[in-house]
Amino acid sequence: MTDDQPDANRRRSDPSADPGRDRWRATTRARALGSAPERRERFETSSGIEVGDLYTPADISRLDEDRDLGRPGEPPFTRGVQPTMYRSRLWTMRQYAGFATAEETNRRFRYLLEQGQTGLSVAFDLPTQMGYDSDAPEAEGEVGRVGVPVASLADMEVLVDRIPLGEVSTSMTINATAATLVALYVAAAENQGVARAALSGTVQNDILKEYIARGTWIYPPGPSMRLVTDVFEFGARELPRWNTISISGYHMREAGATAAQELAFTLADAIAYVEAALARGLAIDDFAPRLSFFFAAWSELFEEVAKFRAARRMWARIVRDRFGSSNARSMACRFHVQTAGSSLTAQSVDNNVVRTSVQALAAILGGAQSLHTNSRDEALALPTEDSVRLALRTQQILAFESGVAETPDPLGGSYFVESLTDELEAAAAGYLDEIEAMGGTLRALEMGFQQRSIQESAYRVQRAIDAGEQVVVGVNRFRDEVTTAPAIQRIDPEGERRQIERVRRVRAERDGAAWEAALRRLEDAARGTDNLMPPLVEAVKAYATVGEIADRLRAAWGVHRELITV
Repeated sequence: MTDDQPDANRRRSDPSADPGRDRWRATTRARALGSAPERRERFETSSGIEVGDLYTPADISRLDEDRDLGRPGEPPFTRGVQPTMYRSRLWTMRQYAGFATAEETNRRFRYLLEQGQTGLSVAFDLPTQMGYDSDAPEAEGEVGRVGVPVASLADMEVLVDRIPLGEVSTSMTINATAATLVALYVAAAENQGVARAALSGTVQNDILKEYIARGTWIYPPGPSMRLVTDVFEFGARELPRWNTISISGYHMREAGATAAQELAFTLADAIAYVEAALARGLAIDDFAPRLSFFFAAWSELFEEVAKFRAARRMWARIVRDRFGSSNARSMACRFHVQTAGSSLTAQSVDNNVVRTSVQALAAILGGAQSLHTNSRDEALALPTEDSVRLALRTQQILAFESGVAETPDPLGGSYFVESLTDELEAAAAGYLDEIEAMGGTLRALEMGFQQRSIQESAYRVQRAIDAGEQVVVGVNRFRDEVTTAPAIQRIDPEGERRQIERVRRVRAERDGAAWEAALRRLEDAARGTDNLMPPLVEAVKAYATVGEIADRLRAAWGVHRELITV
């Protein structure tokens, strides 16, 4: 093993090797415990990492500044991916939105931009995510409920109306149908007169985490991975400012993963995507600079900061040592953060403002490139305009009033944070070793390893909450005697009818011959080996719908069925 190879265990010092701490424990601390015992026998993070009673230079005596930290903007990027971090440019404030219809979501987008938001983040409804049109039987009652319905180019054009796509960065949370939505966005931009090279943004395009934790898949893993790499290849050629994937730990964390599991399973998925792209014939530095990540921020502030720092260090070393890149841009782990939706409570919703503020602070101290702050009422319904504005104001107060953006990595050098960064890296590396021993990410997924690990962690947390061992303010302790239910966002049921009418109007008015020819070319390409993005762009320009495109791919590839074991 060389000195440059990642081994958090090698760097950690023996915590007993501090005579001054030993003296303090035997005297000052011992006397204090005699009159004020500690609140519990063991203090630990969500990942089961024990939190010590005192951290000193002994805990980081083996940390090498050049090897393990570097400087901001330099590998291994522990201290941040930009040299000046927020001193030059603040993180992108990107509030996630989408509901009812394209018209209503467009109004919300323009409102948020007027309020100072600096990027868009699109939530799509469940039919769009699953490859069904708004008038499909499977879509009934779900149109516009958890996001915006986008069934055709007509919907996408309304969604981005009067939004300068050459200036605004857009993130799209979509996976199974990600390639189709990228094609729709490209086509809408071209209709605005915006060149592909000018488009900036991110598509989530992370199908592996759907199999692990979320469930909005359509096709089997093999064809799904092909779609992912098609987007990589198309992006490298046509969309130089577009992030072609957002490898997501967020949804695994929301399903119950610990911080260490979120870190490990996200990086394992990233390794699988890189290996698939390399097998496709792409060179690592052709696509790795446009890979991005998506993490959750929870309320355990120091563990979250350490997780973000460890993610950057681990990814830099993986790209360098495993995949042989010497390009710093390929090694840089750039990520979006969303505060923890599943931490929000329906009881005493104002408490959620405090939770979100702490979580947003963790993301900023951890060096996120963009941030979504959840709204106080999201445990009840999609957020209202007022609550979305307050969530955005939370970011703005942190940015302009708190001082936390004034210097890169302000917690760097903290004995506790540096130790915790090492501990999390070691814990995540242990999971990665297990996955490698099983034959890699896809094989581990087939065996249910990630799913089972997350379920077990979620079960332990719920038991601790039920037993009162883990406090949730306003739920199992410190309940408010009187609470007032806030006004919530209501979805107009007439929106579904209007959306269905637009889908049917598109079908009636399009050029039938061009539509059929485009879909035939798409299906032929799907049965072959050509990149699917060019025929997808052609199909959406012929006003083929999301559901029609998905049906042609279902015909070519079949659908994925989850293996249920007892």
